[in-house]
Amino acid sequence: MEKVKVGGFVKLPEEFLKKMQNLLGNEYSDFIESYNKESYKGIRVNTLKLSVEDFKKISPFKLSDIPWCKEGFYIDDFDNVRPGKHPYYHCGLYYIQEPSAMIPVEVLNPKPGDRVLDISAAPGGKTTQIGAKLNGEGLLVANDISPKRVKALTKNIEMFGIKNCVVTNETPGRLAEKFKYFFDKILVDAPCSGEGMFRKDPKSVKNWSKFSVNQCSKMQKDILKHIPKMLRPGGLLAYSTCTFSPEENEGTIEWFLKEFPEFEVVKIENIDVLDRGRPEWVGGRREIERTLRAWPHKIEGEGHFIALLKKRDGQNEGLKMFNRRETNYDAYLEFENLNMKISLKESLHIVGENLYSIPDGLPDLTGIKIANLGLYLGKIKKNRFEPSQSLALALKKEDFRDVIDFSSKSIEAIKYLKGETLMLNDKKGWKLVCIDGFPVGWGKQTDSFLKNYYRPEWRMR
Repeated sequence: MEKVKVGGFVKLPEEFLKKMQNLLGNEYSDFIESYNKESYKGIRVNTLKLSVEDFKKISPFKLSDIPWCKEGFYIDDFDNVRPGKHPYYHCGLYYIQEPSAMIPVEVLNPKPGDRVLDISAAPGGKTTQIGAKLNGEGLLVANDISPKRVKALTKNIEMFGIKNCVVTNETPGRLAEKFKYFFDKILVDAPCSGEGMFRKDPKSVKNWSKFSVNQCSKMQKDILKHIPKMLRPGGLLAYSTCTFSPEENEGTIEWFLKEFPEFEVVKIENIDVLDRGRPEWVGGRREIERTLRAWPHKIEGEGHFIALLKKRDGQNEGLKMFNRRETNYDAYLEFENLNMKISLKESLHIVGENLYSIPDGLPDLTGIKIANLGLYLGKIKKNRFEPSQSLALALKKEDFRDVIDFSSKSIEAIKYLKGETLMLNDKKGWKLVCIDGFPVGWGKQTDSFLKNYYRPEWRMR
C-alpha cells in the first residue's frame, strides 16, 4: 500500500488520506496540519491514594489541566522527564495515558456502588480510571480475551491499589451467560482500525493495512451483540473507539440501535469541547448526532469516538452469589494480627496457595476463566503467609504497624526499586516499604539487612 509522508512525523496510507479528504472537505487541510505536531501525552492522578490537590503539591513534573478530566494533566517535556521512571509511578500515584483516552470513562461516569464491566480492558487505563471513581465501593469486572494482555491489565490494577476488581479472561458470550442483567454500566472500548492513533504511534499504520475497517466493524458487532443481556434496565453503555472510520463509529451505533430497539442514544452533557457525531456519513439517523468525536486538529489530543446509550427496559434476573471457601486461614490471620491495623478477615477466599480478599456482591463465577479474583493478598505455604505486592499497594502507610519510609530523592528508594538488598539495623519482621509516605512494596528485616521483596518483574531498570 502506498504511503504519503505528512509533516515530519508519520507516513499515512494514500487510501486513508483520500477517505479523510472526502469526509472532511474544507476541514481536511487543518486535519492534515495536525500531523505536523507531536502527539499529546498525559498522566491521570490516582485519587485512591491522594487527592489531585495533594498531588499538585508534590508533583515532580510541570502540569497543565486536561479540560475533560479533572484528574488528568498534560506533561510538558514528557520524553525528558520520563514519568514512568519516577518512584511515584512505582507507588501507583498516577497512570500514564493519552489525554483523549480519558474521555470515555468521563462520559460513562461510574459512581461509588455501581457494578461496572470493562469488557475489552487491557492494558488497563480505563479500568484504573473506573476503579478510582468507584472508590472501593461496588464491583468492577475487567475482562480481556487475550491471556498475554490480561497480565498487563492485572499489573496496572494492582499498582493502583484497586480492591474491588475481578479480572477475567473470557469471550463476551461466556460473560453474558454468567452476568445476566447484572451491570449498571458497561464500557466497550472496542478493538478498531486505530486511525486516531497514527500520530501517537506510527506503527499503528501497519495495523491499519493489516486489519481492514470492515473486519474491525465485524469484531465490534460481535462484542456488542452480547451487551444487552448483561446490562440491567436503565443501565448505561459507553461505546468508544480510537478511529475516524464512520463504519466503526456512527455505523456501528446505527446497527446496534436497529438490532436492539430497547436502547437509545443519550446526549452527553458533561463534556462540551468535542464535535457531534455525523449521521450524514452513515444512514442519517438523527439521534447519532448525540455521539461525540475528538479530532486532533480541534483538541489537544488524539482521535476518538464516544457514544452513550441507555437501556430503556428489559428484564432483571436474580443471580446465584459467589460462595467463599471456609478453610483454615490461621497463617494469614497471624500475619494480620501481628502487623496490620485493619482487618480483611471477613472477605477471605483461597485458591490453591493463593489468598484473596473477595469484593462484595460478586456472583457465582463457576466456569469463567479468572485471572485475578479480587485483591490478591499473598500465598499461604506450609502454614506461613507471604504478603503480595498488590496487598502492599492497596494499603495506606497508617494501615501497617512497622513501616520504612524513604525519600523519593534518596539513593535507598532507587536501590529498593532496583531490587537491591539494603543494609539496615531494625527490629526483625515484615516491613511495609514506603516512598514519601506512599506504600510501594515489602521488605523483611533480618539481623543487619532488609531482604528486598519488590516484585522482580516490576523492578526499575
